[in-house]
Amino acid sequence: MAGAVSAKTLFAPLGPTYDRYAALLSFGQDPRWRRFLVSRVDVGPQATVLDVATGTGAVARELLAQNGCTVVGVDQSREMLAEARRRLPPAVKLMESSAEKLPFPDAAFDALTFTYLLRYVDDPAAVLRELARVVRPGGTLAGLEFAVPRGPWRALWELYVRVGLPAAGRLLSPGWAEVGRFLGPSIRGFYEQYPEQTLLRLWREAGIRDVQSRRLSLGGGIVTWGRRA
Repeated sequence: MAGAVSAKTLFAPLGPTYDRYAALLSFGQDPRWRRFLVSRVDVGPQATVLDVATGTGAVARELLAQNGCTVVGVDQSREMLAEARRRLPPAVKLMESSAEKLPFPDAAFDALTFTYLLRYVDDPAAVLRELARVVRPGGTLAGLEFAVPRGPWRALWELYVRVGLPAAGRLLSPGWAEVGRFLGPSIRGFYEQYPEQTLLRLWREAGIRDVQSRRLSLGGGIVTWGRRA
């Protein structure tokens, strides 16, 4: 799980500043993407939702705000979970766990969300199967990932991730400078190996039906969702 280990090392020290600088470096789009992600989750106040790769708890907070449901958050980073604990109500249960082997029985949740996860695992297909396993039949799964824009926007994206993002990261802190250097090659390399149509096929093969996706912000982000078969 080399990708996950490197991500854990990279982001663990950034918890206190993560939400603020993620919004800044995405020109305010990251919070918008998270709100749209949660809007795809079809649950009511009686539901229990698992938020995988919960990080500082931004999606968990949005789930509470939009749906008033019960939320359980898991993340492999103890440091990120500590920051989430500081920001979330005590009723939100937080657990340290990887996405590859979730510590829950089959069909334990009414819905599931995940954010910026698939680039950091060795086998996205296996992880999608594991995520689907813990959702009840008919329950929603929804994920947010970075994407590579198409057409004329690709050149602007390349300019930003090659020049603008690393420069902005250097202005913020040494830790964010590493993130600025890392993100562009990481996103580009992932989509060379797993283009969008391949990822949608992996969702369907994981036992998820009615799979849909929407690109956001000129294609810089993508939200995918569907229902457990």
